[in-house]
Amino acid sequence: MDTEQQLRDYLNREFARIGKALASHKRLEILELLHQCPKSVDTLAENTGMSPANTSQHLQILRGAGLVQSSRDGTYIIYRLTSEGVYDLLRVLRQVAETHLAEVDRALQKLHENPHALEQVGRERLAEMVKNGKVILLDVRPADEYAAAHLPRAVSIPLDELEQHLDRLPRNQQIVAYCRTPYCIMSNVAVSLLRRKGFNAAVLGESVSEWQEHGQDVDAPTLQEH
Repeated sequence: MDTEQQLRDYLNREFARIGKALASHKRLEILELLHQCPKSVDTLAENTGMSPANTSQHLQILRGAGLVQSSRDGTYIIYRLTSEGVYDLLRVLRQVAETHLAEVDRALQKLHENPHALEQVGRERLAEMVKNGKVILLDVRPADEYAAAHLPRAVSIPLDELEQHLDRLPRNQQIVAYCRTPYCIMSNVAVSLLRRKGFNAAVLGESVSEWQEHGQDVDAPTLQEH
């Protein structure tokens, strides 16, 4: 019996390593970013607003729990998720939080009441509208994430460059912006800016991952990380 109990204790301690690694909002953010594409420490630091040293510390904890792995590309150390199962774990965590945490539920209700949301249009219909030039898809994520995978025919203008490149967008077509996840607010910020500038713009409440999960094609050329 003691041996069986010791085995259970050992396994639960190992399982708890995963829980400890996830017990940081910044580490959750890093995992979300790495789901978009592999990234270097410096890129992650820039994306999260942390210092490279702090970012590196978080990465070591995630690597110690087997959630991320690294490889060298020239002078860069590139991090990536160890498997798609890591993102599945992150998704389940969010689903449980949505169901059982009232604070999360209230925050999501506000997000879902977004006045900038695209009027309900099926994915296939939206893809057809884009193909026929009736809608412009705008990807406001950083350029490395767009390069890893994006919706077909989407135009890449990162949010922090959008105001300087408005001349790339037509004023006689609807613009539909998207970003990383249904929780991502970059597309909301982009659409608010576009509407102030006189564009007909809306938010697409889906990400590249959701698009893929529902059987829609995405453009995913080989990523060259620098």
